[in-house]
Amino acid sequence: MKKYYSITELTREFGVSTRTLRFYEDEGLIQPERRGRTRLYRAADRRLLQEILRGRRIGFTIAEIREVIHVYKEPPGEIGQLKLMMKRIDEKREDLRQKRRDIDETLAELDNAEEACLTRLVEIGVGT
Repeated sequence: MKKYYSITELTREFGVSTRTLRFYEDEGLIQPERRGRTRLYRAADRRLLQEILRGRRIGFTIAEIREVIHVYKEPPGEIGQLKLMMKRIDEKREDLRQKRRDIDETLAELDNAEEACLTRLVEIGVGT
């Protein structure tokens, strides 16, 4: 396994900008080594970046990602991290289910409003 990755290598591999990597660094989520102005990312930073990006894709906030990372680094370690992840996943899943219900309800309201408009147009003799 490679000892270090450059910022360019990681941006290409993960399809993110250098600005994104610097943002995650500024947020304290990753801490690459520095040699002068050069950032050197270890294999652990690469894996962490992979997990950060996965967390973002499934809707975790930066604060939630930071919390999961922090739990991993402190006792109870990986077990605590996995339990916290499962809890956060359940919460996200329920949020998405609620959003789906809200969207379905809004779509039904739009259908009803459209139907009412069409009915009224017919009543007043306007063809659609």
